[in-house]
Amino acid sequence: MPEPVYIAIEGPIGVGKTTLARMLQPDLGAEVLLEIFEENPFLSDFYADRERFAFQTQIFFLLSRYRQQRQAQRLAQRQALISDYIFAKDRLFARLNLHGDELETYERLHSALAERVMVPDLVLYLRASPNALMERIAMRDRPYERSMSRDYIVALATAYDQFFATYQDTRLLVVDTDTLNVVRNPADLQDVAGRIALALRDGGPGQAALTPLANGGPALQMPGPAPTSGDAAAGLELYRGVLELQRSVGDLASALLGAQPPSPVALHEALAACESSLQRLAGRRA
Repeated sequence: MPEPVYIAIEGPIGVGKTTLARMLQPDLGAEVLLEIFEENPFLSDFYADRERFAFQTQIFFLLSRYRQQRQAQRLAQRQALISDYIFAKDRLFARLNLHGDELETYERLHSALAERVMVPDLVLYLRASPNALMERIAMRDRPYERSMSRDYIVALATAYDQFFATYQDTRLLVVDTDTLNVVRNPADLQDVAGRIALALRDGGPGQAALTPLANGGPALQMPGPAPTSGDAAAGLELYRGVLELQRSVGDLASALLGAQPPSPVALHEALAACESSLQRLAGRRA
């Protein structure tokens, strides 16, 4: 019996990754793993001041995505899985927003974590023009995205094109979405599903087959909504959690940037401390 397939959907902000993942789920009989970005306490500050908050935002995302991808690895062993991002995208954003020592520290941490992350069987890259992306971002009207500049979206779309122009980690399917509307036009959704099926049947390394879920599957446990601004105690706990995470990341960076290469045991302990801090912080926001 073929192993369950793992499909990841990628593309710039606003391209429609999450929407497509949810709409493909019933036909493919898959569990859906969605990126959790609302739990990042630095995100709104980052969009207001990218230079000042880029490093904190990126490190939080890196550890959060790593934790979730470890969960994906367990899920994909039992059932078909669709994700609305790939772990490698984190480095794309880092190279766009970080510089100098911050980027060097990030690269060392990313390299250590990437070795432990599973690669999808198929990556679906959704492309869109900057105009289409800006229109979709405006339509969904997320508060922290209202100050996002067109220049940033243009740079991001260009970075995605350059990244996937040389992408060879697994099979890749590129779909132009400027004239695609999977929500209003069922034929568009069927077209994308058909292209995915053909890409999976092409064969080659990592070949997999779509298999329906047997009696459903376990639901993912997502963090709940953030506490209200008036809850002073919850706010203090969140602040302490952020500080704890920053200290853990600092300890890990010191180990990675030390004069001597870190021992496997020391690196494992530092990574475990970061992951524990991230889990506790997510729990405080639940």
